Amino acid sequence: MTAETKINGAHRAPLQLKMQIAVGIITISDRASAGDYQDLGGPALKRVAQQAGWQVVSEAIVPDDEARIQETIRSFSRQGCALILTTGGTGIGPRDVTPEAIRAIMRVELPGFGEIMRAESMKVTPNSILSRSLAAIVDLSLVIALPGKPSGAVECLGFVQGAITHGVALAQNVPTSC
Repeated sequence: MTAETKINGAHRAPLQLKMQIAVGIITISDRASAGDYQDLGGPALKRVAQQAGWQVVSEAIVPDDEARIQETIRSFSRQGCALILTTGGTGIGPRDVTPEAIRAIMRVELPGFGEIMRAESMKVTPNSILSRSLAAIVDLSLVIALPGKPSGAVECLGFVQGAITHGVALAQNVPTSC
């Protein structure tokens, strides 16, 4: 099922509601961006996205810096990423600023995503209550901020994956059954 949208006077390419979603993946880590260790979260999310039939079109590793996070999210959205997955910066450390960066540029937060990710993660580890994972609409993209630990990022994405196609359609202003 496809739908064409007209946004700001320009036609956007048809969005595949059941098949292809253009995805951007951002790893947020001071150490990985400095080359101090290999990014494992981004590649783990890429594998899951590809298994879901989504097309990963943009990838980046940025430091825990609000401005850099915001610039990268907005850049990926302009490049056509309907879904942007971030990994890292959702904890309570002094450099964990991903939620603040996203909230400063979002149109609307989707609290159910964070609630479900934390509730389901509590079944795996009691430390998940410390996570500040969230989802929001930024420009025309659904942005999901996932934990930095690769297994946590993949698990949390799995907990909310069923709502992503519909969330992307709404973010892209594609008519839906709602």
